[in-house]
Amino acid sequence: MPNSTHQSEVNVPIGALWNFVSDIGNWAPLVPGYIEHEVLCERESTWCFKSDIGILKKKIELKVVITGWQEPKKVTFNLTGLNEKFTGQGYFHASEGKNNKIVMTGSLDIKAEGMMASVANSLLNSTLPELTAGLTEAVAAKVEQQHKEHAGV
Repeated sequence: MPNSTHQSEVNVPIGALWNFVSDIGNWAPLVPGYIEHEVLCERESTWCFKSDIGILKKKIELKVVITGWQEPKKVTFNLTGLNEKFTGQGYFHASEGKNNKIVMTGSLDIKAEGMMASVANSLLNSTLPELTAGLTEAVAAKVEQQHKEHAGV
């Protein structure tokens, strides 16, 4: 299964990071290629984004289901393709870093299924690190921005 993990230092209190990542509506718009999302309930949403995987450019629709909240450190979720055959999971995890910073780890595991699975999984192996890094860095930047705005800095 193609997988990737990326870490980013976040200069906010762990509670501020938790408040952001515990609400799926906050980080859905930060997915690279984001088009739209709909929050169905507290734990479920659908996302639509443009995929640019190698020579494949297509609109991807998926369902995201939160499978666990371990306040204030971890949010886990499952992914299911709605218009493409793939499944996966991921998480955001926070841990204490140096100089009062938080180390946030973003992780994604995605597996394509069906007739073109071997080709799709090969492409995912090469593009998933960039997608994971992009989402993790975007979440880190957004939570820092919001924290500064609320602190009046």
